[in-house]
Amino acid sequence: MASRKRILTGDTPTGPLHLGHYVGTLENRVKLQDKYETFIILADTHSLTTLAEDPHQIHNYALEVLRDNLAVGLDPEKVTFFLESDIPEIYELAAIFSMYVSQARALRNPTIKDEMKSRGMEEKFSLGFVNYPIYQAADILSVKGELVPVGEDQVPHLEQTREIARKINSLTGKNILPIPEALVGRVARLPGIDGSSKMSKSLGNAINLGDDEETVVKKVKGMYTDPTRLKATDPGHVEGNPVFTYLDSFAEDKKKVSEFKERYTRGDVGDVEVKEYLSKVLNKFLSPIRERRQKLANEAELAKILEAGRKKVAPLAADTLMRVRQALHLTD
Repeated sequence: MASRKRILTGDTPTGPLHLGHYVGTLENRVKLQDKYETFIILADTHSLTTLAEDPHQIHNYALEVLRDNLAVGLDPEKVTFFLESDIPEIYELAAIFSMYVSQARALRNPTIKDEMKSRGMEEKFSLGFVNYPIYQAADILSVKGELVPVGEDQVPHLEQTREIARKINSLTGKNILPIPEALVGRVARLPGIDGSSKMSKSLGNAINLGDDEETVVKKVKGMYTDPTRLKATDPGHVEGNPVFTYLDSFAEDKKKVSEFKERYTRGDVGDVEVKEYLSKVLNKFLSPIRERRQKLANEAELAKILEAGRKKVAPLAADTLMRVRQALHLTD
């Protein structure tokens, strides 16, 4: 029987996961966990790009992100979870890979450029930040990931991984590294509740998977809608309106959503009524996730899941590093 293809995907634990993560990657992880050998990395070292001054928060965030993954339906008996910092081979791979990426190429990554702009970094970014995609390449290739479920914003990072793998393979004349493929979620990019193009932990414009009902209602009430619409009787715009993007993404009753769209464009329904419906839709969707989260493993059990992951990943990463070192004549 042929071995299953391998998935490597993961999360940077800088805060709780949100609806954007769900439609971007978590949903695909759940769907594919029975078809692929699945590895999920909690990239805690990457978190230092955001939490360099508050590193004490990172481990707790990693456990909460693990809980989020389990709460959406990922099974630790089927999926291997591990901490990036538990696998030192990743960092040696990243150092080697960095020798094959020019500074200009690293800075040309559109996601890196967007992050610099949104955070107002100007020239005040760390080397670790601009090298983030190189570390991500090491994460993926350390276990020879072949398919990577990602949000749309991560596709440029994956392209850099593919470039690195091709370069190493071409230098050695051997296909020692896979050329991984991206799998983008059914919603390429969920907008923030503030109307920005992306829901983001760092921007504080997200509805989190662990938010309670009251918090969801409050966030939806404050959502950005159509700024040209001054009163409920004004014809409104559905296209580009975050409220309707969320309804398209999460509402089961498509006919009702279509009716709301028609009424909204006619000026026959107010934002309040549409938002009340969206709150019900989102709370219905999040309810089973909340329930599973409350029943989830305690910290000691979560630590066991991560230790089991370390034991499985460590020899795989060591083998990959050995093959790369041998191919580049860095060892006898």
